[in-house]
Amino acid sequence: MIDSLFPNGVLPYLAGGICIGLAVSLIFILTGQVAGMSSVFSSTLSWLSRRRYFQQPRLRESRLWRLYLAGGLILGTALYWFGFGPAISWQTSVPLWQLAVGGFIAGFGARLGNGCTSGHGICGMASLQGLSILSVLIFLSVAIGTAQLIAYLQGI
Repeated sequence: MIDSLFPNGVLPYLAGGICIGLAVSLIFILTGQVAGMSSVFSSTLSWLSRRRYFQQPRLRESRLWRLYLAGGLILGTALYWFGFGPAISWQTSVPLWQLAVGGFIAGFGARLGNGCTSGHGICGMASLQGLSILSVLIFLSVAIGTAQLIAYLQGI
């Protein structure tokens, strides 16, 4: 059972979780702000959009370190890729239009839910915020239900 849940062993997942936990804790200690990825998107848009939402002081004042955070995620992935090789195949059989629709729905949901899975799931739940716990329960329920529905429709 464990082998099917963790095909590469438990250690890489444990190490990744510890690194993410330490990183978001350090960011919170140093800035007092949550390191959710939808905030990275919104703070970056504060350079481009003059809409009132994107010009909030919390977004404008945090946009540089949030951009560094996003760059660090990309750099960390590249270092892993070059150091250990690809962990997964980068190919998908999902059509581009379905990926685009899914991305739009996820982005809309992140805005509607006032944060994304990383903000609510890692930071909000760790600080025992009731709305984040509820949000994660909803994320998981919808994801599990959607996966089950797709599997049923495809006859898997």
